[in-house]
Amino acid sequence: MKKRLFSKIPLAQTIVALCEAKGIYHVVISPGSRNAPLTIGFSEHPEMKCYSIVDERCAAFFALGIAQQIQKPVALVCTSGSALLNYYPAISEAFYSDIPLVVLSADRPVERIDIGDGQTIRQKNVFENHILYSANLYSEVVAETKVEDIKIRQKQREAQKHNEREINLALNTAIEKNGPVHINVPFYEPLYDKIDQPTVFPKNIPLEYPQYTISKELHSEMIQEWNQATRKLVLIGVNFPGKIDQQWINYFADDPSVLVLTETTSNVHHSSHINCIDQLITSLTHEEFKDLQPDILLTIGGMVISKRIKAFLREYQPKSHWHVDEKKAFDTYFCLTEHIRLDINSFLSDFLPQTHVVGSVYKPTWIKVREQRRSKHAEFLKQSAFTDLKVFETLFHAIPSGQMIQLSNSSTVRYAQLFSLHPSYQVFCNRGTSGIDGSTSTAIGAAFASGVPTTLITGDLSFFYDSNGLWNKYIPSDFKIVLINNGGGGIFRILPGKEESDNFSQFFETTHDLSAKQLCDMYNFTYYSATDLQEVNVAIKKMYSQDRSPQLLEVFTPRKENDSTLIGYFKYFV
Repeated sequence: MKKRLFSKIPLAQTIVALCEAKGIYHVVISPGSRNAPLTIGFSEHPEMKCYSIVDERCAAFFALGIAQQIQKPVALVCTSGSALLNYYPAISEAFYSDIPLVVLSADRPVERIDIGDGQTIRQKNVFENHILYSANLYSEVVAETKVEDIKIRQKQREAQKHNEREINLALNTAIEKNGPVHINVPFYEPLYDKIDQPTVFPKNIPLEYPQYTISKELHSEMIQEWNQATRKLVLIGVNFPGKIDQQWINYFADDPSVLVLTETTSNVHHSSHINCIDQLITSLTHEEFKDLQPDILLTIGGMVISKRIKAFLREYQPKSHWHVDEKKAFDTYFCLTEHIRLDINSFLSDFLPQTHVVGSVYKPTWIKVREQRRSKHAEFLKQSAFTDLKVFETLFHAIPSGQMIQLSNSSTVRYAQLFSLHPSYQVFCNRGTSGIDGSTSTAIGAAFASGVPTTLITGDLSFFYDSNGLWNKYIPSDFKIVLINNGGGGIFRILPGKEESDNFSQFFETTHDLSAKQLCDMYNFTYYSATDLQEVNVAIKKMYSQDRSPQLLEVFTPRKENDSTLIGYFKYFV
């Protein structure tokens, strides 16, 4: 068995030891020199799972995908300078999506900052607005000979105590509050020296999970209000599969006064729920909106995608809006009345048994509307030509059950919202900041960590923007990408104020003639292409018939027909 080695620098030893004590075993490392002590410490640890990814932005989103699936912190290690700044898109996504990441950035000692030293920037508190905790550690000189000076030994002990406390606070925060933290680690040279025994044994400060309860008065008032309301709307946003116990989903389903709206990323399914929100409310009149307006709005989960439901609830506000989340509550609809800081199952298991079913026409009325919309949806698609919309219909009929579906942002996730997806799919999308910048890297990290067969459905701008995500040796052989290439940012063609002009196509739609074929050759993906539905169906069958290597299907759709088809789709419900 290979003998384990340690960095000679006590600070690096301390970080690795405390990560181990907190159960942080996944570490994504980007190459560099200043971070060598950390790289040595983690890579020499026999239980650490270390991954090497060159591009720091891709590395951070890859780590995000792992953390998304294992529901535990993943560490990121980078060198000093601009390397750290490339983490920012993923850090902000983790901040708003409640995903725990631990950023470990190597740095120059403080006296080297802003003097013209190479690869040096102001790294302290660099993520200040999108981080749960920033720990700025003290650098330390590792003496080559025994230190006799009492004052030097005292300063070393003080630095060690400060660093231990800060590292503990940061790691505990990532775990307790489920989000990103930053630990800035200045190192003196030499950086590569190793020893065969640790020289420090840091103290592990235990985790402390806060305990919240609802006052008896508030609890009683909420139960009374719920039992009196005949129109209760439950809106479920981003939600991890299986997070809400099925018994409570069934409980909502049995109450005619409760209407449940779910999004594709909610991973919640029931025949009595309405899962295509935009399809339901697009053509409603003022009177119909008034009929849909709830007495009580109960929101569960994370970000909501539908702009239409946001506009509706801001205009037709409920009397009460309750959001249940252990950490935070966004006042998305400008009418938040209660933030219930509890786990959703804990809240529902205590609350719902004390309520009773209320007679109402609320749910039956809107279920009937939903069925009418579904019929119209099928009619339109039956006569629809080959466009993005038709491709999505084909995909969701053809992708095998049991897949993890990772969606890129912009048009892709919004098209997915228009279809009823198979309940066995696990659906994810980076909705914290809704950026296109890391969809591929996140999907690869999620696929690798989960072991679940995964399909990434992505648009062309998202894919090419994150094409470095394919520079990754951890891509599972059964990983699939469906790239819908409509030659530009198609979503801009349906926005108000769109006009056909050179400026529009260049600066908004960003038209292009790129193809993924050469990238697939470079990164050893099996490549398929399709330009009509017959070719799409043939390619999908081939893709899912073998898992010997990652595969990509590039579907070329007509750029100018996509927007008119989608606009016509929503008009068809009027």
